[in-house]
Amino acid sequence: MSTRAISDYALLSDCRSAALVSSDGSVDWLCSPRFDSPAIFARLLDENAGHWSVGPACPAEITRRYLDDTLVVETTFRTATGTAVLRDALALGRRERGHALGAASPSALLREVTCVEGQVPITVDFAPRPEFGLIRPLMEPVRGGLVARGGAQVLTLSCPVELRVRDATARATVTLRAGQRLGLALRIGPVWEPAPPCWRPWRVHRRIGDTAQGWRSWSRAHARYQGPWQELVGHSGRVLRALTFAPTGAIVAAVTTSLPECVGGERNWDYRYTWVRDASLTLQALATAACEKEETAFFSFLAGAAAGLLDHDTDLPIMYGVGGERDLSERTLPHLTGWRGSAPVRIGNDAWRQRQLDVYGELLDAAHELSPGRFDPLTRSFLLGAAESAARRWQEPDQGMWEIRGPSRHFLHSKLMCWVALDRAVALAPALGATDRVPFWEDTRERIRAAILTRGWNEDAGAFTQVLDGTDLDASALMLPLVGFLPGDDPRVRSTVEAVATRLADRRGLVLRYRTRDGLTGHEGTFLLCTFWLAHALALTGQAGRGERVFRTAASHANDVGLLAEEVDQATGEPIGNFPQAFSHIGLINAARAIGDTGRPSCP
Repeated sequence: MSTRAISDYALLSDCRSAALVSSDGSVDWLCSPRFDSPAIFARLLDENAGHWSVGPACPAEITRRYLDDTLVVETTFRTATGTAVLRDALALGRRERGHALGAASPSALLREVTCVEGQVPITVDFAPRPEFGLIRPLMEPVRGGLVARGGAQVLTLSCPVELRVRDATARATVTLRAGQRLGLALRIGPVWEPAPPCWRPWRVHRRIGDTAQGWRSWSRAHARYQGPWQELVGHSGRVLRALTFAPTGAIVAAVTTSLPECVGGERNWDYRYTWVRDASLTLQALATAACEKEETAFFSFLAGAAAGLLDHDTDLPIMYGVGGERDLSERTLPHLTGWRGSAPVRIGNDAWRQRQLDVYGELLDAAHELSPGRFDPLTRSFLLGAAESAARRWQEPDQGMWEIRGPSRHFLHSKLMCWVALDRAVALAPALGATDRVPFWEDTRERIRAAILTRGWNEDAGAFTQVLDGTDLDASALMLPLVGFLPGDDPRVRSTVEAVATRLADRRGLVLRYRTRDGLTGHEGTFLLCTFWLAHALALTGQAGRGERVFRTAASHANDVGLLAEEVDQATGEPIGNFPQAFSHIGLINAARAIGDTGRPSCP
């Protein structure tokens, strides 16, 4: 059973796949060549599911950081006899710069350890277990390293020192003295092709440097945000880029599966996919921390993946694989014990089968965020279909944005986003060539507005509620001012914000999504996204000072390299849930911008 804290990991990305490396130098998660590929190392979910560790063979004091403006991790080990520095990266394509990141990533994990003082004994422990630990590969020594075969991939480990192989694990120990370095590379290829050749240490050194330069070039080109928490916003923008599948522009919700929302419980989902629900908030964040190229790529992916579906009057899918796949059927992996015994471990996500009416609003809001002068015929037809579907179906029940696995209900947020769909469709009508539809859209928009104001507001609760004619609170009601349905100074908005802040927040000031039963056992943690929403909403209601304090509380739960999980355990304060979480970083970016827009001075 894996017990290491989720916050102990740093993210590596080549804008196609991702790895997680612990503070002591163990790669415990790697899916390649795509974010949603079967894991080669999965010790994150089971102690026996594979890892690759590089570090001192003696006790050490450890510090780490990302090299400035990059996703290259530098870990420093200070031992009694000397100091060694480990640098880790997933290689970008050679000389890839700016928007080209990920265009030709070679599926190579690079590791270089350098002794900078005294001498340090270094141990290399290489135990790949492809397909989430099902395969124990055969290892064959070759000049400059070894080749591991088993399953659909062939792995080449480049290592300039002798490796001893036993029980599908290769080990080596070498003492480095000041000025000496050890360069290692794991290259991954399909089994039907020749094994990738070994890389010499000098090549590993150069490719790590080139990868760092690639990330710096992207960061320089996207240093557009000037406002509070500028460094956090810039780093979160890099994280969103790292979660982007370069060939399509899809952004995954997280790079992991089955890190639990409730430790030891069943709330374990696969987040290695892209959600339509995230679209408009993602584009707002990209507009702040990236640029229009990332925005356009993400929107084009969503529009292309969903093209043609509305013509058949079917539910618009709420999520897709990074290549545009729709069928994401869920299954469990019973051979894995799960993080801290949180089982079952799932791959795939059956939420793809759900009806969520909010997706129409997210798509049209995303299109409105881009504000193009004109749409191509395919996109225009798609957006028209989304608007018409929202107008036709807004009165139907659904599962809501939180994908509650129970009976369909009339969720307020779903109605709100149908209102958003029609509001943005009216604004986009000239670009859509649909000015004749404006009277119908406006009339339906007002009917939705009336339903929300009369049936979504509960006088006794003093707040807008989770469902129409309901009494329970839901943090998604904070979206009312964020999407412009009501102004921040509306008394009902201020009352709802206050209700969420007092009745859905824990003792730390972090916000739960809701407190209602959702058909699953156990209790989830507080949601960092919802906490950033609260900070955002407070700024819009003229309470930027409170918003800053809430923002700081949420941001303080980033780990030592600035990565945010999905949730925080209410009892322990420990980050939980899939990691790193795009929605949390999106919430940070958008809240920082909203607080900055109040005109308050920059915050440290």
